[in-house]
Amino acid sequence: MPMDKEKFAREALDRLAAKYGRNLHTELSHKNITELFVAVLLSPQCTDKQINNVTPELFDRFRTFSQYADADARTLMRYLKGANYYKTKARNLKKAAGIIVDRFDGKVPKTLEELMELPGVGRKVANVVLNEGFGINEGIAIDTHCITVAGRLKLSKHRNPEKIERDIMRLLPKDEWGRISNLMIALGRDTCTAREKECRRCCLSEICPSSDAKKNTEKIGNKQDWFSELSGA
Repeated sequence: MPMDKEKFAREALDRLAAKYGRNLHTELSHKNITELFVAVLLSPQCTDKQINNVTPELFDRFRTFSQYADADARTLMRYLKGANYYKTKARNLKKAAGIIVDRFDGKVPKTLEELMELPGVGRKVANVVLNEGFGINEGIAIDTHCITVAGRLKLSKHRNPEKIERDIMRLLPKDEWGRISNLMIALGRDTCTAREKECRRCCLSEICPSSDAKKNTEKIGNKQDWFSELSGA
């Protein structure tokens, strides 16, 4: 019998956790919630390595949101020059810090809605901050690796991050939302890159509907029927 969508998502999650670890966290370097917020705010359209190269000097110079808010935007730009779109991100950081100081007593807000009111904060950034900083699962942070992996696993037929997020949230319980992103990112960096997939080295090769490796048909059933059902998610 073919797996249903929920069982497949659960099986994929378990295999990824067994391969890459059950307690993965962001690779963005940080020591506290302020540094986490800043690093994640700077991360869109950048690699973690880019941000980790930029933040040490930034974090040495600025320790509080008040200091970010009071800084001249051009000064922030000099620290952020190694990040893509650093001018826009410097302005957003200054504005967001000012709002955090004025409205939230200098503390990172703990709700998705409040976070997304801050300049430069979309759902992905907000979800990472909530999960990594507070252990709160309100959604799933969908990055480019997640888009690739979700598509190949047929967890979603969409390319839009918010639609992919909704599809996966329907398949997995809320207490799993926080770790699925990091597991999919780990797979995307290891064997399932956007440019190519190394199916024979992948821990999901036996069950993945896009695998080029030999399938175990007793486990996944009829591929065409299962694919058609899953694509209707």
